[in-house]
Amino acid sequence: MKTLSRRRVMLGGSAALAGTAALAAPAVAQGAPITIRMATSWPSGLGGLADSAARVAEGITIGSEGRLNVELYPAGQLVPPLGVHDAASTGEIEMYHSAEYYFQGKHRGMNFFTTVPLGLTSVEQAAWLKFGGGQELWDELNAGFGVKALAVGGTGVQMGGWFNKEITSKDDFVGLTMRMPGLGGQVISKMGANAVVLPGGGIVEALFEGTIDATEWVGPYNDLQFGFQKLLSTYIYPGFHEPGTTASCGFNIDFWNNLSDVDRNLITAVTEAELTNHTADYYGNNGLALVQLLTEAGVKPTRLPDDVWNELARVSFEVTASVADDDEMGRRIVESYDAYRALVGQAEPMSQAEYLAKRGAAELFAEV
Repeated sequence: MKTLSRRRVMLGGSAALAGTAALAAPAVAQGAPITIRMATSWPSGLGGLADSAARVAEGITIGSEGRLNVELYPAGQLVPPLGVHDAASTGEIEMYHSAEYYFQGKHRGMNFFTTVPLGLTSVEQAAWLKFGGGQELWDELNAGFGVKALAVGGTGVQMGGWFNKEITSKDDFVGLTMRMPGLGGQVISKMGANAVVLPGGGIVEALFEGTIDATEWVGPYNDLQFGFQKLLSTYIYPGFHEPGTTASCGFNIDFWNNLSDVDRNLITAVTEAELTNHTADYYGNNGLALVQLLTEAGVKPTRLPDDVWNELARVSFEVTASVADDDEMGRRIVESYDAYRALVGQAEPMSQAEYLAKRGAAELFAEV
């Protein structure tokens, strides 16, 4: 492992994202353009998430005919990757592209606007936000921190992660140091693991240095880019922790409120379009990358034993429910989320889950 070049492990991405990308704007008919500094939590060149940030920046800049000129800053270039919410709150930047669960230190309710263990899928999450009262709760929570945030896409159901040993019982989590953010990290902590939060750009380095034993990161699409198959031998499925991870674009709330109705509507339309584009990007490329990991890299995924899954599920429901005990805001978020999960959950076992089982999705691993 030590002799493998770090540069070779993480595959290159879009050259257009390297460095500060100030997108070309059309000539402005009247007045000077408004500069919007967008800082992201994603390393330059990372497919999916970094591409999503670039599409949003371009969509706002071109759609406004240059009145809103978005300057894109990859993780760490302008502010720390996990500090984008603070920077937007104080006005250091106008905008970020990130995931709300990175900010759970401010309020654990933030997790529900990204994902929670055994929670909603990406499509269900979008439905709750748009039609189940989720966005209103999100707005209320973030207003207390001076931020307005919108969803910009989901990454689908995640795999269980990469480990330096097999996971055959719940005791295998004891003493394990794993990169896992959000409430999922709190779940494995209760199982005896040491959960750490690292931005994407720091994971490979931590694996090389041996400061973590295991990691998860979105799914096969980015796993293949990072080269995790070259560093860790055990790939677990399914994931319990992030069934519908939703990325977000957040704005300094004073900046947002001072925009015209036209510009707010434009930005909302761009984020809603990206909600579809980003989700489609991950659903398609996760499938393609998984096949590549199986057939070209020789990865042999390991199914999580039922008794381990059941214990993770039990602890997951305990941890998720405990957010309701934090304060009134937490209670209202949990109640709304749980009610929506119960509502859509009545249909899924008879529709999508049964269909996928009959279609033969499980056969993907049959000969591995």
